[in-house]
Amino acid sequence: MRASIFLLIPLFIFMLLVDFYTYRGIKPLLAKLRNKFIKQSLSILFWAISVLVFGGFCLFMFGIKHVKQSEAYIYAGYLVAAFALFYFPKFVFIVFVLLKDIQLIFQKIFNWIKGKRKKDLSQNNSGRKMERAEFLYQMGLVLAAVPFASILYGVTKGKFNYRVMRENLTFNNLPKSFKGLKIVQISDMHLGSFNKKFDHVAKAVELINEQEPDILLFTGDLVNNFAEETDGWAPVLSQLKAKIGKYSVLGNHDYGDYSEWESAAAKEKNLAAIKKFHQKIGFRLLLNETETLSINGEEIALIGVENWGKPPFPQHGDLQKASIEAQGQPFKILMSHDPSHWDAEVLESTDIDLTFAGHTHGMQFGIERAGIKWSPVQYKYPRWGGLYREKKQFLYVNRGFGYIGFPGRIGMPPEITVVELT
Repeated sequence: MRASIFLLIPLFIFMLLVDFYTYRGIKPLLAKLRNKFIKQSLSILFWAISVLVFGGFCLFMFGIKHVKQSEAYIYAGYLVAAFALFYFPKFVFIVFVLLKDIQLIFQKIFNWIKGKRKKDLSQNNSGRKMERAEFLYQMGLVLAAVPFASILYGVTKGKFNYRVMRENLTFNNLPKSFKGLKIVQISDMHLGSFNKKFDHVAKAVELINEQEPDILLFTGDLVNNFAEETDGWAPVLSQLKAKIGKYSVLGNHDYGDYSEWESAAAKEKNLAAIKKFHQKIGFRLLLNETETLSINGEEIALIGVENWGKPPFPQHGDLQKASIEAQGQPFKILMSHDPSHWDAEVLESTDIDLTFAGHTHGMQFGIERAGIKWSPVQYKYPRWGGLYREKKQFLYVNRGFGYIGFPGRIGMPPEITVVELT
């Protein structure tokens, strides 16, 4: 209870300040409307939205004492989306309100230095100032529409706008029989966030199958936290096809660490059900072990580790144990959920040729256009999306298939990775 109050009080103060400055800017624009009913309706709507958003946070904080159900993530996502949709555009608009305030402060200082007083200013000068203020506010409204439209698209269409990313990689030590091997990678499904939208994911499954993968790799985070999130998904995900096989590992969210459990046995039962679901949809779940792939008598090693991340993320992964059966193989592929594992234990410490990871989601927000590659997540994970190379070792970080927290994607579409080996 106390924790909820301590979170809600600063949220209330923050929202109130943002709304106060925003309303200051739109009030002169509303005043120009001739229809009194429309004017009053827009004012009521402005404050009503704010009350509803804050009320939603209050209901969530006091109504859900602990995160013990998968629906909690969905409700939290709705709140985050509403907050982003109505408050990020306000941030943009406030900049122009503050610009007007700063301009006014400097004008008063300038007038004071010259020995002028407000009563000496002409009516025409005041009129011009009002026109400049209205221009700034109007410009703020226009630019605020950009984040509003972007967020609206991200939470409605962007999160299902699947993108196929392709890479061709050459290795001198790749056995000839594996030349042209097509690897398709997906990562971070977070099934609970889809809220049973089977049809959208079914279309993505068709797109994956169209790539005709030889092997299909899933690099963790099947769920947000609970095995119940997999209910109903088997008929859709079992349709995924690969000529040689489908393989998977666990991610940090699969262990149920983001909830309170009645007992250790209940938590273990949850994890066991998640592991069983991998088998149900035809995936070979690699738990710190190696799968040997063979074509025409030639072999390569596919190593899969459990989640290994920098604290506070769990370190269940045991690369040394997982690699025992891979010794002596001419070519090695690793599946590890967290890309930080590559720098910590793989790079230069092993002879693993190619590593596949996920985890970052590209923060579900960023810019990858015209040679620009940027996302806020790069300040936490320097290797956050796409292909990385150090000498003869490669890492590919998938930007994620699903979403969590913010129920959308802005400039960072969900990804299907296709890597062809030569």
